[in-house]
Amino acid sequence: MSQALAQWTNDYLITRSADNLISVALTPNGRADAVTEGSDGRVYFTEPHTEKMTMSAFLSKFVPGSRNAKDSEVCYLQSQNGNVYSSDATQPSEFKGLQADIPDDLHWCSEALESAPDAVNLWIGDQRSITSIHSDPYENIYTVIRGSKTFTLFPPTEGWCMAVHEQPYVERTYPHAQYQRNSPHSPLKLVPSSDTTPAIRWSSVMDPTSPGSLDSEAHPIEITVSAGESLYLPAGWWHYVRQSGVTIAVNYWYDLENRGSSWVWLNLLRGSAEPPTAGSMGERQGSE
Repeated sequence: MSQALAQWTNDYLITRSADNLISVALTPNGRADAVTEGSDGRVYFTEPHTEKMTMSAFLSKFVPGSRNAKDSEVCYLQSQNGNVYSSDATQPSEFKGLQADIPDDLHWCSEALESAPDAVNLWIGDQRSITSIHSDPYENIYTVIRGSKTFTLFPPTEGWCMAVHEQPYVERTYPHAQYQRNSPHSPLKLVPSSDTTPAIRWSSVMDPTSPGSLDSEAHPIEITVSAGESLYLPAGWWHYVRQSGVTIAVNYWYDLENRGSSWVWLNLLRGSAEPPTAGSMGERQGSE
C-alpha cells in the first residue's frame, strides 16, 4: 500500500480512474445505513441513494465553495461489495485503474486466518459522513491512505450494556427505507419500502460518543487511525466511525464463515431473543 500513500493525490486518482463510473452513496445528512426518523414520525433503517459518477465529479464535491444546492448532499464512496476486488469472479471492479496500487491479498493475514479476503473495498468521504454503530461477521483490516478515521469500539462482551436507562435491548427491528429522488434534480427524500421488505435488525444507540448515551458500565475504546496506519477490527466488535477532512481508506474483509465456537459465542453475546420493533423516535429515545 506504500505506492498509494505516496501517489494518491486527487489528480492521480482522477487520471487513473479516467471516465470510469463509480457508485457513490448520497444522503442529506451523512448518515447512510442508519436509523432515521421519517416525515410520518416513524423510525426507519434508511439506506442511501446511489448514483454513478466519474472520480473527477465525485472529488469535486469536497472542494470548499464549489457546492451548489444539490451538492449540499453528502457523498460517500462506501459500496462495500468488493468494489476493488471481490471473491465473486462475476463482480466487476469499479477501480481497475487503481488495482496496481492495492494488493489483492494480505498474505500474512490470509495465512493466519486460513482464507483469502472475501472483499477489498475503497472508501472516500469527508467529516460529514458518519458510520452508525454496528457489528460485522467479518475480520477487518482497515488501512487509512489519507486523512484519519476515529473508531469508537466495543468488544462483543459489552453489547449488553450499550443501551442506557436499563433498556435491555441493544438492537431493535426497524422498517426499511431508502433515500430517493422524484427527478434527477430534485432533493432526496426518505421513502419507506413496501411492507413485504424484511425489517432490519440494528443498534438502538444513535451516537455512543454523546454524553449519557451509554450505560455507565460501558467502556468504549476510542482509536484514531491516521494515514499509513492499519486497524485490525475483529469480527463481532461494535464500531462507530467518524473521519477528519477528506479521508481515503482501503479495507480487507475476511468472512468468519460460521467458524465453530466463534460464531456461536458471537450470536450468544448478541442475544438470541428477537429484539422489539421500534416505534417513533420520541418513544425510542424515551425508552432509552
